[in-house]
Amino acid sequence: MQDFVPSTASVALQECIPCTSAEPVQDTTPSTTRATFVQDPRPSIHTMSDLIAQLNTCMGDTGLGTDPHTVRLVRQLMHSYTGTKSDWSQYAIYKPGTRSTRNLVDDGNGKYKPGTRYTRNLVDDGNGKYNLLMLVWGADQESPIHDHANSHCMMRLLEGRLDEALYKWPSKDEAPRLVCTRPLREESVAYMHDRIGLHRISNPEAHRAVSLHLYSPPYDMCKTFDARTGHVEASSCTAERLHGLCSQTPGSSITLI
Repeated sequence: MQDFVPSTASVALQECIPCTSAEPVQDTTPSTTRATFVQDPRPSIHTMSDLIAQLNTCMGDTGLGTDPHTVRLVRQLMHSYTGTKSDWSQYAIYKPGTRSTRNLVDDGNGKYKPGTRYTRNLVDDGNGKYNLLMLVWGADQESPIHDHANSHCMMRLLEGRLDEALYKWPSKDEAPRLVCTRPLREESVAYMHDRIGLHRISNPEAHRAVSLHLYSPPYDMCKTFDARTGHVEASSCTAERLHGLCSQTPGSSITLI
């Protein structure tokens, strides 16, 4: 079965576009991701439990799948979530990470420093066909350059600001080539898939940022890329289970830590 990728991925990577379109970007627009819905005909979704229920109804037993209509509906649902901080803060638990000497990040001055891990918390396991995670980013934290293990990714920014750097897949023994960078603002919804490219997310602010991520199918390993050399490593990307808070469907096979 071929993976579905929205039309934004069908054009050669050229430049980033802002999250302002109320409709999916057409083929004539340079690819990077993203169609954000600033006006949505669906009613607002006020609680995380309601969002989960509607996601389960929308995706059923197939996950995000290859149907563009389902992709559009899921994007709309993510945008329609209007829960206040009091609704989602129980999932936004931050655990200061450890520094890694393997995934070096560019400090912007041609020097490289060890990256600091952000926190990934499981919100719902989506019956094994998708999962919903909340990521909490400390000040100046960023991910390594990474892929998504052939999974579809939807991201809704709940608090703060994040920057996204999009990269072209590197050839052997080459470093990933930066295509563009762009800011992600609160309430924006972004889409990412391996056929679009690689990316890195960072928090440039002095305070935390919180983002809600849907992955379909779920995965617990991905590839990370050294920004200087292109060296590839298999990296764990499992999520923290917050006992007593996370939903779990019987029979789920998601691996968690």
